[in-house]
Amino acid sequence: MRPMPANPSRKQRAVFVCADCGHEHPKWAGRCAGCGAWNTLREFTPPAAGSGHPARPLSAPGTGPVPLAHVPAEGGERFSLGMPEVDRLLGGGVVSGGVLLMAGEPGVGKSTLLLQVAARVAAAGRRVLYVSGEESGAQVRLRARRLGVEDSGLLFLAETDAEAVLAALEDARPSLAIVDSIQTLVSAGVPSTAGSVAQVRECAQLLLAWAKRSNCALFLTGHVTKDGQIGGPRVLEHMVDVVLSLDGAALGGYRLARCVKNRYGSTNDVALLEMGPDGLSEVADPSAALIGERQAGVPGSAVVVSLEGSRPLLCEVQALTTYSTFTPPRRSANGLDFNRMALLAAVLTRRAGVALSNQDIMVNVPGGLHVSEPAADLGTALAIASSFRDVALDARTVCIGEVGLNGEVRRVPQLSRRLAEAARHGFKRALVPAADLEGLSGGGLEALGVSSLREAIGFALPGGAGAEGPPYASEAGNGRSRR
Repeated sequence: MRPMPANPSRKQRAVFVCADCGHEHPKWAGRCAGCGAWNTLREFTPPAAGSGHPARPLSAPGTGPVPLAHVPAEGGERFSLGMPEVDRLLGGGVVSGGVLLMAGEPGVGKSTLLLQVAARVAAAGRRVLYVSGEESGAQVRLRARRLGVEDSGLLFLAETDAEAVLAALEDARPSLAIVDSIQTLVSAGVPSTAGSVAQVRECAQLLLAWAKRSNCALFLTGHVTKDGQIGGPRVLEHMVDVVLSLDGAALGGYRLARCVKNRYGSTNDVALLEMGPDGLSEVADPSAALIGERQAGVPGSAVVVSLEGSRPLLCEVQALTTYSTFTPPRRSANGLDFNRMALLAAVLTRRAGVALSNQDIMVNVPGGLHVSEPAADLGTALAIASSFRDVALDARTVCIGEVGLNGEVRRVPQLSRRLAEAARHGFKRALVPAADLEGLSGGGLEALGVSSLREAIGFALPGGAGAEGPPYASEAGNGRSRR
């Protein structure tokens, strides 16, 4: 029996695509089977067979599999963006052929930062093309005039058609291209509106294939949802090489650039920028900015040293406890993981004799920094105990250590680097895990080893349990210890 010939006029069957993760469903459902989100399915009619744009290979046609050692390694050149902190965040500069996605809330400064970067790269002699789908040429020129980069020599294009953008890129052949933003582009081969899952995915694939083939560094900006997630399909984050997040709602004039994905360098690194009349400027010493307004001698305040990627940062942890009129008492954490704070409150009550079962507890990290590593446990617990007992911690002491469920203080990585950063800012002593004292070096800062949270409270808060002091002490830098 011969197969029936395909009917070219037959209507394509619609599918439903999740706006959060891009998972396809044959019919509508209230909940996505891929990510579990509710009310995120959008109807999408795929293009007919043979329509749209053919796939563009990343390698030359006619080449087959070859040994990896024979694959040419050129094309991965790094070049500077003219901002040392941003270069460090990316692992030493941007890589030719790399695709970077920058996300952030509206008005946080994404376009300002990228326009400054584009102007500095163009001033260094490289060809740069800035494509804007959200703003007109007059708006971008006014911003460039305010930033003082109007005569930098970069190329500009105001366009939302993806095919026209690709044609302009082919003609210009830039070393750096910026598309602001990916949600505004529309491809003629996809029958849906701008910003939809299908349009974002198709336009991103076209631009990514061109960047890899042309060895051009490409920046894309992306919108975020009300939950802080990058808009469009989740597959967009997997397609690109680097994902940068620019935060600043709680930082006042500061902006925190965070690298959450980087195929060319370290992840979870941060760079602190300051917004001023002339745009974003780099903050060379983030630790000084984060603890610059700290008040000494106030109960409920402790300084911890968090490791953000490859950089140690000093930050203040504030805690406030007060008698609760509610059952159960309220708990609030800003800048720290809520579950981690609840765990520390339980350990303080059960293992350290600090009765918090009838206390409201509020913990905050000023400056907008989010501390997620366990090394801040000891400082957080001591700040809560300090507020409860209304006794201030020593203003020249930093607290570094992870706290276990049994109340033990556990090791943390790269302790010497943390102590060196604390000593550079004038701190004299540090409460650290006793197991880390052997062979410790930290620039002459005095390290006091504690093995349990009860011992740390007894030393840091006068009159508490274990007030005789910690069982171990050493001068960081010479490895000496005493029992």
